[in-house]
Amino acid sequence: MTKPNKDTVLDRVLRILSAFDARRRHLSVTDLSQLAGIPLASTYRLVSQLTQEDILTRYADGTVGLGMRLWELAARSSPAVSLRTAAMPFLDDVQAIFRQHTQLSVLDDHEVLVVERLSSRNSVVNQATVATRMPIHTVSMGLVQLAFQPSHVVDDYFAMYPEASQVRYPGSGSIVNTLARIRREGFAMLDGMLDDGTTGAAVPVFDKPSGRHRVAIAAISVVIPDDFEQRSAVIPVLMAASRGLTRALHPVTEAK
Repeated sequence: MTKPNKDTVLDRVLRILSAFDARRRHLSVTDLSQLAGIPLASTYRLVSQLTQEDILTRYADGTVGLGMRLWELAARSSPAVSLRTAAMPFLDDVQAIFRQHTQLSVLDDHEVLVVERLSSRNSVVNQATVATRMPIHTVSMGLVQLAFQPSHVVDDYFAMYPEASQVRYPGSGSIVNTLARIRREGFAMLDGMLDDGTTGAAVPVFDKPSGRHRVAIAAISVVIPDDFEQRSAVIPVLMAASRGLTRALHPVTEAK
């Protein structure tokens, strides 16, 4: 990782915390030093301080991982927590019907962030796990949210990820055509974007129940086998869940 010109303590702490992901849950201090681009002696000092505050935790083999206090602080006040809490009944309903992978995601800093995932034992392969980030144009749950963003947000994304314009999507071709199709149909359903033999289907959760210029604030999605027997029911079920969650998040007060 390239060290910024002005390397503050906060910068270094954030780089240490960001070194952990779903595949790197435990790291040695040496690995942390290399991944974060921080001198080894400084990494040891910061890890010691973070461990004392339970932001990091140290394991018996000498490796370290994210601590429980970090989870506690995030769970106490993160906007994702209230969204997840409101969404869980609807995610549970979808998962009970299809028994594959049911996901809740949001857009954050030009990426898709998975907030929740429910899976069954015999679900198909799925690369998205909770707290995973993915480029928006690579997954249906990202495209369905991008399609319902203001035009400047879409333009900013294309400027940041010019390679998105080179991707070709099944049945619609370019990303511009794909986004237009999603806006017309109200959903995204794409085969084999990340893994052969799978289909990702997603619908947006909106900032208001009805009206013009609605913006997607989240997406509910499933990952299913491409020959899924209940494929025709997937979009109606997802749309019902999306409408329910949108109303739960933005209840309409009836006029007396």
